[in-house]
Formats: sequence, structure tokens, C-alpha cells
Amino acid sequence: MARLAGRRALFAVPVVLVVTFGVFAIAAASPFDPVKAYAGTAALGADQETLDRLRENLGVDESFVVRWWHWLNSALTGDLGHSSVLRQPVTQVIGERLAWSALLCAVAFTVAVTLGTLLGVLAARRPGSMLDRAVTSLAYTLEAAPVFWIALLAVWLFALQWDVLPAGGLTDTAREHVTPGQVAGHLVLPAGVLAVSQLPWFTLYVRQGVADALAEDPVRGARARGLGEGTVLLGHALRSGLLPVLTLIGSRVPELITGALLVESVFSWPGIAAATVEAATAVDFPLLAALTTLATAAVLAGNLLADLLYGLFDPRVKLSEM
Repeated sequence: MARLAGRRALFAVPVVLVVTFGVFAIAAASPFDPVKAYAGTAALGADQETLDRLRENLGVDESFVVRWWHWLNSALTGDLGHSSVLRQPVTQVIGERLAWSALLCAVAFTVAVTLGTLLGVLAARRPGSMLDRAVTSLAYTLEAAPVFWIALLAVWLFALQWDVLPAGGLTDTAREHVTPGQVAGHLVLPAGVLAVSQLPWFTLYVRQGVADALAEDPVRGARARGLGEGTVLLGHALRSGLLPVLTLIGSRVPELITGALLVESVFSWPGIAAATVEAATAVDFPLLAALTTLATAAVLAGNLLADLLYGLFDPRVKLSEM
């Protein structure tokens, strides 16, 4: 396990270098002017000399290669730079928002995996039945629905029509302090929408995996020995059928991050979505690079987790050989 993690860590170094370099290159080609974004409305009445001086102070008059190299050297010492658009150190910007984004993704991912496994198993028990057709039809319908459309529909239904859940934010507007109860209540809609956006993939994968496992000889042998249907389903078919899902975990991380950004924007969840949008539109090089590095690290960690889980649960795979 340690050997696999070490190899992946070495592989991550060039990946992060290429990704961060690409971020600076793309940001440099962007039509947005970081100086005007930083100055705001004051830039409308400023003369060219003032704008040039501000450009020099912000360091955006240098080539993107030089800026990338300076940022990289500082990042190696723990200094991720200063966000020009949010007027804060990048570490502070990420620190204030990362925990809320992680909470949203963790809850949504847990719900999606749990509910997807349950629906997939129920559908796989009797392929072609009414329940199977209903579950697969629902999964394909949700798979085709954009996450922002699901989010807007959830706000309209649960917050505006039924008024049973808050439409957004972290706490009620009249509250001065953040409490666990308030956070839990405001978390239901965004986490539920994000879970629904990931649900079809897990449901369909579990259904197919369990259905294939039920048709295998070991499972048929277990039934022939007189084992109960629950034991056969949970002890044999489900364990074998979940193996493809483990590989799905790593591949779903990028879409989970993208979906979280959209969900956070719709529900005004105080995660990294707003910071990402502002950094992109204002061409905030240090913040853009840090957020992209963070997303890249999350994807690589998801792939590593999928491989480790596969090696632990599949007796045919040895972690020492991976």
C-alpha cells in the first residue's frame, strides 16, 4: 500500500506542474484584465499611467512563465500568494471555504453511494421486473438532467412551493452565530441535489454488477447448497458486484467537484465556488493556481482511493503488484 501511494505521489508532481503551468498560460490569454478587475469602478476614471503603475505593483506586467515560476517557488515554502480580487492571502481564502465544500461533497457522496447501492441491488434481484424498469428509467432520466436544473427545481419545490427547507445560505439571515442545527437544515437541499446528480451512475453500475454476479456459478452453487436469499445476495453477489463501483469512485471525483461548484452557486453555499468564479473572471493568478492544484490533488487522491479499495476487496488483486 505504501509503495503504491509513493509511486502515485511521484507521478503527481509532474501532473501538478503541468496543470499549474497551463492555468497561468490560459489565464494570460484571457480577455479579462486583472488590473481593471482589481480596481473595480475606479479603473473607469483612472489614467493609463495609474493603471500601468498598478499593473506593475500587482506583478501582471511580467510574462506568465515568470509569474508561474515565482508562484511555484513561493508555494514550495507554503506561501500561495495573495488574492488580488478577494484582498486576502490565498491560504486564508481556501481555509475559510474548503471545510464547507468538503462537508457538502462528503455528505452528497455518502448518500449517493448508499442509496445507489440499495436501488441497484433491488433492481438486480429481478431483472426485467417492474421495479427494475422503474429504477433504471429513473436513473437514465436523472443522468440526462443538468445539475443546475435539478437545483433550481429543488429550490422552487421545497423552498418556494412547500416552504419546508431553506433556499440557500449557511444559516438563517436573522442568526448571528452558526449552529450545527442551522447548518444541517441548510445542507439538506444542496447535498441532496448533488447526491441526486451522482446517483444514476452508482445505481446502474451496482445493478449491472450484482445482476452479473447472480448469474455466476459460485452464486448458483450457494443457492444450490440451500443458503438463504439474503445470504446469497449480500454475502456473495453484492460483494462481487460492488467491485466495478470501486473503480467508479475515482472517476466520479472530477464531476463531483464540478457539480459542487454549480450547486454551491445556486444555493449560495459558502464553499470555494464563489472564490473560483471570482478568480477566473478577475484572472487572479495565485488563487486560480491554488484552486486548480487543489482540484487536481482531489482527483489523484480519488483514483488512489479507488485502487486501494479494489486491492483490498478483490482477492485476485495484490496491492504489492499494483
